[in-house]
Amino acid sequence: MKVTVIGCSPAWANPGGVQSGYLVDNRLLIDCGPGVLAQLRLREPWPSVDAIVLTHLHLDHTADITAWLWGALMGPGRGKPQPELWLPPGGLAELEERVAEAFATHEYDGPFEAAGFRITPVAVNHANGHGLRITDGARTYAHSGDSGPTDALVELARDADLFLCEATQAEDDPAPMHLCASDALAVAERAGARRLVLIHRPVELPQPDGCEVAYDGLELEV
Repeated sequence: MKVTVIGCSPAWANPGGVQSGYLVDNRLLIDCGPGVLAQLRLREPWPSVDAIVLTHLHLDHTADITAWLWGALMGPGRGKPQPELWLPPGGLAELEERVAEAFATHEYDGPFEAAGFRITPVAVNHANGHGLRITDGARTYAHSGDSGPTDALVELARDADLFLCEATQAEDDPAPMHLCASDALAVAERAGARRLVLIHRPVELPQPDGCEVAYDGLELEV
């Protein structure tokens, strides 16, 4: 399994950065924030992913769904197969109605299959947000989405081969809806995750000692 970081900026974009989007084996896209569609189109004229899963509906994780919609209806994606779109519970009511014209839409409320992966959503501490536990049967990738401190993250990352965890806040400025780097490190240690990479992190914050920080374009073998 290969995870490509299309974009990993926090809610305010890092300079020149793309907001949340993570591509798994070129088949599954986790989140679709501002700039993600443009980056995917550098790889091919129109993205050919099988499924998109949204962790929650904040704009820095979803804005390019609208761009994707219009590209599918009127632009270079017209007439091409479009991906499944998986949303958190209640998500269909929050997105514009025309999304169903371009995507096969679903709401997840438990484990589901998409793009050949088994995906288990785990409710976390952030605005109806969910972390995702993704497996191909041999390897497991845990993705925190956005979250404040919660024990649910430990179970999400339990024995994962790769754990991408948000670390938006500075150590001296914790927020209940986000994590700082020491929070992410503590979760990874408790969970026994084999590799931790921080995401959704502002460039203004230092890289913690002994910890990897994602950047746009990073490719990770799971």
